[in-house]
Amino acid sequence: MKPRLEFMNNRYYKFLYDINESVTNIEKYVGKPLVFENYNNNNLLQDAVERNLEIIGEAVKNLLDMQPDIPISHARKIVNTRNKISHGYDEIENAEIWNIIVNYLPILKSEVEGLLKK
Repeated sequence: MKPRLEFMNNRYYKFLYDINESVTNIEKYVGKPLVFENYNNNNLLQDAVERNLEIIGEAVKNLLDMQPDIPISHARKIVNTRNKISHGYDEIENAEIWNIIVNYLPILKSEVEGLLKK
């Protein structure tokens, strides 16, 4: 039974690590200062950000499967955003993604860093 628990812990931390890496990538790609027009006018940047949001959503989905009460704010919304990007790509609005970058990624980063320290 112990190897199974160790496997789950490794997967748990890998998903957290993947989220953290994707948030860091988005921060690096978008840069400072945060300027919506720079994002809105750069298709390559949009593609890179959306891909990392897909990774974040998939990792959160996997974490929810492992631990439904994981303390990540808006976990279900994160998964829903991933699904929208993957399956409803024609409904994605740059302002919606920008709102996530500015208002929600900093919270997610803080929560994931806290979980990684446990």
